[in-house]
Amino acid sequence: MRKKPQGWKRPFEDHIPLLRGRQLVTLKDAASYIMKLPKAEQKCPEWQAATEALILVAEHNGPTMFARIGMMRALHRHVERVFAPSRKDHHWGRRKLARDR
Repeated sequence: MRKKPQGWKRPFEDHIPLLRGRQLVTLKDAASYIMKLPKAEQKCPEWQAATEALILVAEHNGPTMFARIGMMRALHRHVERVFAPSRKDHHWGRRKLARDR
């Protein structure tokens, strides 16, 4: 029986894709990535939140999804979410209630 990795060696359920085809596979990979960022960028609130999430997950055995969400939000902090009306579900054939007839 294999023992599951603990602490910083725990892998993400889904790898985090980076530019140029690289990926963050473990919590340690994500921590190393953050440590290589310029100090000014590390102080950004999104990266601070991602760092906190990594520490909580690694040291308190939390779900790795929390750390993944923190990393993804920090990586995509400059991407503006735009509402696309074409993706909105349409209510075809609305029925009228008996009281409205």
